[in-house]
Amino acid sequence: MLASFLIFFREALEASMICSIMLAYLKQIGRRDRFKDVWIGIWSAVAVAVIGGTVVFSTLRNYDGSDLQTKLEGITYFAACGVLTYMTFWMKKQGRNIKKELHAKMDTAITTGSMFAIALIAFITVGREGLETVVFMIAIAFHTNPLMLAIGAGVGVIAGLALSYVIYVLGKSVNLKYFFDTMGTLLMLFGAGLLADGIEAFQELGWLPGQHALWNTSFLLNEDSTFGDIMHSFFGYADTPTALQVVFYVGFLAVVLWFFWGTGLKKRQRLTSKS
Repeated sequence: MLASFLIFFREALEASMICSIMLAYLKQIGRRDRFKDVWIGIWSAVAVAVIGGTVVFSTLRNYDGSDLQTKLEGITYFAACGVLTYMTFWMKKQGRNIKKELHAKMDTAITTGSMFAIALIAFITVGREGLETVVFMIAIAFHTNPLMLAIGAGVGVIAGLALSYVIYVLGKSVNLKYFFDTMGTLLMLFGAGLLADGIEAFQELGWLPGQHALWNTSFLLNEDSTFGDIMHSFFGYADTPTALQVVFYVGFLAVVLWFFWGTGLKKRQRLTSKS
């Protein structure tokens, strides 16, 4: 539930913020007549994400318990970890310029006069968030209670849309930089868990060595319990982890968090020294 909440909260917030920027800019330049183009792009992207996610999930379900499912799950874990890491760093780097870039793209779209140009911008923007969501959810869907998954997703969407409303409609001041830095850190923990799950899947297939467990903490917290399932889905908790899982989990976090926070700290120090 925690993992699905965080995923849907982040993606819903980013998508709704970007769409709000587009609608606010159209209102500012007196082109409310193009609102419908934005909504066409939004709902088209949502439909593609929902249909695509349903088809992929249903297909994988047909191979439940087979080696093929384990192979696909392992590949999905690694892919989701890569996409999540890339997009988290991308948002940290490009977040400040998103508004300016969107305005420039919309000016170009309006100038060309194409009725689908603005819709395409909204479709690509929301579609990217939808694709990320599908990849992440497929990676955790097979090991999470469906009801808890749905509750977390629903609450996450509502929370993301609500915060976006507060920021752009009510005009409340929110420090988005620190907000996305905190969200990025939490998502890195989730990414480390996905990486460990991918290694576990490949070890089950015999594609990676070292299947011997370092310890067994199932007597304290069983991975199949409700809380254990939450810890596994979000933090990658395993009651019988292998050495390879632990090494890559810790190594991944050490590297990405150093770059995520360390590079930003160095930039701030350079700016401070110059001033």
